[in-house]
Amino acid sequence: MDTKYLDLLTEKYDSEEKVVTEIINLDAILNLPKGTEHFVSDLHGEFHAFQHVLRNGSGNVKEKIRDLFKEELSSAEIDEFATLVYYPEEKLKRVVNSFVHTKELDQWYADTIERMIRLVSYASSKYTNSKVRKALPQQFVYIIEELLYEKNELNNKTDYYSSIINRIITLGQANKLIIGLSYTIQRLVVDHLHVVGDIYDRGPYPDKIIDTLMDYHSVDIQWGNHDVLWIGAYAGSKVCLANIIRICARYDNLDIIEDAYGINLRPLLNLANKYYKDNKAFRPKMNAKENTDENILQITKIHQAISIIQFKLEMPIIKRRPDFQMHHRLLLEKIDYENNTIDLNGRIYSLENTCFNTINPKDPSLLLEEEEQVINKLLFSIQHSEKLAKHIHFLINKGSLYLRYNSNLLIHGCIPLNEDGTMKSMCIDGKDYRGKELFDLFEYYLRYSFNHPEITDDFATDLVWYLWTGENSSLFGKKDMTTFERYFIKEKETHKEKKNPYYSLRENEEVCRHILEEFDLNPDQGHIINGHTPVAEINGENPIKANGKMIVIDGGFSKAYQSKTGIAGYTLLYNSYGMQLVAHKRFTSKEDVLENGTDVLSVKRVVDRELKRKKVLETNVGQKLLEQMNDLNRLLEYRYLKK
Repeated sequence: MDTKYLDLLTEKYDSEEKVVTEIINLDAILNLPKGTEHFVSDLHGEFHAFQHVLRNGSGNVKEKIRDLFKEELSSAEIDEFATLVYYPEEKLKRVVNSFVHTKELDQWYADTIERMIRLVSYASSKYTNSKVRKALPQQFVYIIEELLYEKNELNNKTDYYSSIINRIITLGQANKLIIGLSYTIQRLVVDHLHVVGDIYDRGPYPDKIIDTLMDYHSVDIQWGNHDVLWIGAYAGSKVCLANIIRICARYDNLDIIEDAYGINLRPLLNLANKYYKDNKAFRPKMNAKENTDENILQITKIHQAISIIQFKLEMPIIKRRPDFQMHHRLLLEKIDYENNTIDLNGRIYSLENTCFNTINPKDPSLLLEEEEQVINKLLFSIQHSEKLAKHIHFLINKGSLYLRYNSNLLIHGCIPLNEDGTMKSMCIDGKDYRGKELFDLFEYYLRYSFNHPEITDDFATDLVWYLWTGENSSLFGKKDMTTFERYFIKEKETHKEKKNPYYSLRENEEVCRHILEEFDLNPDQGHIINGHTPVAEINGENPIKANGKMIVIDGGFSKAYQSKTGIAGYTLLYNSYGMQLVAHKRFTSKEDVLENGTDVLSVKRVVDRELKRKKVLETNVGQKLLEQMNDLNRLLEYRYLKK
């Protein structure tokens, strides 16, 4: 080992006793049970549903409450207590206002604080004291630590502990303590959060989701196709930018662009008002918010204007990147503008709901000067949004296209496969890439594009768009994206998007084992945890596939999918005893939870139960701790040799 590194370690551990103490501490941690991992996917801007799942730990909070208090509390009281832990500020207001006499309220405070302390103790039993201390509300650390030790004092300090709780109440600090303890419990029941893609689009509050994740104690993100679209827009891809505005218009979520990120859409609206009229194919899929006819018409016009700009911007990329093999998607060149028809795969289709006012039939990809100005202004605004910059940097720093974590492979979309289950290759500059190597190449260029936002038409920036829509993209996983056909052609056979064979082959255990091996994981221990495609449980589809080797956790957080899936999302829990899949009912509102104790959990299904309880030693964290122990042991030898 480099002696300079050992000399640096010596500065931190300046005595033999400190080195030995740290080795003993690390060795002890390795033998603790592994922490609980929480997996969520395809949040699609549904902040309130996501926040509820995060606060209840996909049922983990209530499960611990039930385990601890099942002999003391009724089911209704357990629901009440769980709701208090989920939403302490709001629940406290309701509870406090329900008491007439101060004495009764004080007794409720005393009972609740005592239960909270017991629950913290129970939830923290597999963590070190140091880790628990970091999770406690800082202003109450000393008090809570004193109360946590009550059970070990054989009643010798009963009056002492009662005095602490009573003084907290009389000093008016009970609410603050209960709130702090509630958030401590939420933090302790989940050690680490995985977000397996698609924070953005469809739902109204992706920015609030990212703000929440930025404050979360331990999280990683596997980018989804919608996330990469936003990264691409920030990185300088005008076509990615056009896509995100089009999707926001389609789902009536332009507030994300304007209000959340401060992007001025007035130039786009002026262009839209000049060239476009009402068009039923481009009316927004409405959210719950109220909207006037005038607003709907404005969104409809914007939707058309940005869609046509998008279709134009795609064409030069397709032409200059033959490796993308997308020349058959030069659709604006296949239109007979006089007869309003298009030639697709040798068949002529009539076009309806057309809005081709700004298209030059002789050069369909040519942007009007006004369109060029609008997209340039939008790109400047998106790249100079302080809030968006903060969010995209967070996505880049915490994210990746795939993650190998505790023997599992986490991916949002797919592993491009051939029909026979072999890895599908993509030729780039005369070299074939497939499997893990293709993923690594995609990620390299995505990060390169992010680091060079001033370049808007290089290969890296074009490839980010390809990740959104290309046949060999690990995030798209289909032959073609038929956005144009869905807008303008009524024949539904043209709307179909042929999926990569991965989506049928992932039912096959041998294929999944081969994928795990491709990513240097043990197929006997590992699982593939996948998002992206909603699981139609309503039609009997099983999210646990390939004899448990494949787990698909997109069950429909997005309201747009819930009529097809029959549920409102899957989440996954992985603790030291094994894996459980949790299906969620549709989240109504926080008010419903507060008023009725309604939770949104459905059935928990065991995916894989550990034969023996898994320890920290067997995790990614454990491997890092072993490396630290190895360094410290070498430091001991180094110190000895220097004597």
